[in-house]
Amino acid sequence: MPQDFAPDPSTPVPPALDPSFVCDFQAYDDPTGPGRRWSTWYAVEALARGPEPRPGWVVTSQGAVDTDLGILKTGKEADVFLLERADPREPDAGVVMAAKRYRAPEHRTFHRAATYTEGRTTRRSRDRRAIARKSTFGRQVAAGEWAASEWEALRRLWTLGLPVPYPVQVDGTEILMEWITVDDGDGPRSAPRLAQTRPCVEQAADWFEQLRVALVTMTAHGIVHGDLSAYNVLAAGERVVIIDVPQTVDLVGNLQGPDFLLRDCTNICTWFRARGLEVDEQALFAELMAHAY
Repeated sequence: MPQDFAPDPSTPVPPALDPSFVCDFQAYDDPTGPGRRWSTWYAVEALARGPEPRPGWVVTSQGAVDTDLGILKTGKEADVFLLERADPREPDAGVVMAAKRYRAPEHRTFHRAATYTEGRTTRRSRDRRAIARKSTFGRQVAAGEWAASEWEALRRLWTLGLPVPYPVQVDGTEILMEWITVDDGDGPRSAPRLAQTRPCVEQAADWFEQLRVALVTMTAHGIVHGDLSAYNVLAAGERVVIIDVPQTVDLVGNLQGPDFLLRDCTNICTWFRARGLEVDEQALFAELMAHAY
């Protein structure tokens, strides 16, 4: 027959565990399947993460998983994918971002790239020589340089309060940024480029004024987009968002800065004139230059 044993009263009772040493540990399964990886948020240094204060939708959980959802746009220098970042234990807090990935060995230099990069420096002479020779390594360096250039431009423009996608992080040749969407009642979809829209005169006038104000701020800080057109502006409902900024130039530091600015004004005014607005690129250029000096 089993017997009941009373505890030995001489056995010391362990002290209560300090609550500060207690944590709720939960194990996560490794992400499996194509196009899935652990979040790279903590894999990059602090300066490679977006400026503060960060939007509330930015996912910073160490347990988050990145999942490729497919390609959004292809280009000569980079492709843009949709990427979801979500913690499996908090799926409702996940977010879909745009992942712009510059090509490395296949990278093509930008049209007239030398004119855009005037005034910029590459720290290591080895890298400068490789870029000049257009070797495979040089193309890899160039891809990283253009990604870094767009990252810095996005950070600076966002900090100035300009209408650009929020830059989440940069990791080598990949930039994660806010996915600009519109929602017509059937769920979010990518905001169209200005060139894909057919606005009424009133809407066009409002969009033009938003762009004019943004250009005033940029020019006042010596920043020129360098490739602004109806194809590099998104129509996100009532607001416009400027995209594709790796080739931004310094208005003063680049000898062709004023020429780039005039071309930006011409592209924008030409498009809006075709939509019924009485706008003039020379008048816009003169206004912007007045804010620059």
